[in-house]
Amino acid sequence: MGVVCKTLYGLRRAAGTAALAGCAGLGLAVAGLRGQEAPRQQASDYSSVEYFDPPHELQISSRVTGAQAFPLPGNRRVRFKDFRLETFATNGHALYIVEAPDCVYDKSDRLASSASHLKVRRADGQVTLEGEGFLWRQDDNFLIISNQAQTVIEPGTGTGPNTKMIP
Repeated sequence: MGVVCKTLYGLRRAAGTAALAGCAGLGLAVAGLRGQEAPRQQASDYSSVEYFDPPHELQISSRVTGAQAFPLPGNRRVRFKDFRLETFATNGHALYIVEAPDCVYDKSDRLASSASHLKVRRADGQVTLEGEGFLWRQDDNFLIISNQAQTVIEPGTGTGPNTKMIP
C-alpha cells in the first residue's frame, strides 16, 4: 500500500498539478466540490467545476460529475452514484480521470471514501490504478486503496511533459 501511495505521489508531482494525487486524486474524489455547496436534495446529472488560481483563473482545474448526488444527514456529506473526476493542466490538457460507481464526499473534512471499486488513469492511457475500497484526503492529496490494488504501466516513449522516472 505504501508503494501505491508513493507511486501516486510521484505521478502527481510529475504532472505538475495540485489538482490530483491522482485522485487520486480521487482526487478521488472531489476537488470540484471545494467551495461548492452540497446539493440540498437529490440531483441527477450533477456537475461541478473548479478553476485554477490566477493567473490561470479562466482554465478549469477539475470537473466532478455524477449520475446522481444525494445529500446525507447533516448536510456536509454527499453520496455520488457513477462518480467521475477529471483533472486538467493549466494549458487545458486532461491529466487524470477518476471513476467510482459509489463515493461519499465529506465537504467539511474534505475526505472521499467508498467500499466500491476505484479506477484512476492518466489521460494519456499510460498508467492505470484500480482497487476496491478507498479513502482520499483532499487537503494533502493522500490516497489509500485498501484491497486488490493493481497498477498497470503501459510502455510509451517516455518523452512527454509529464514523464518522470520514479526510483
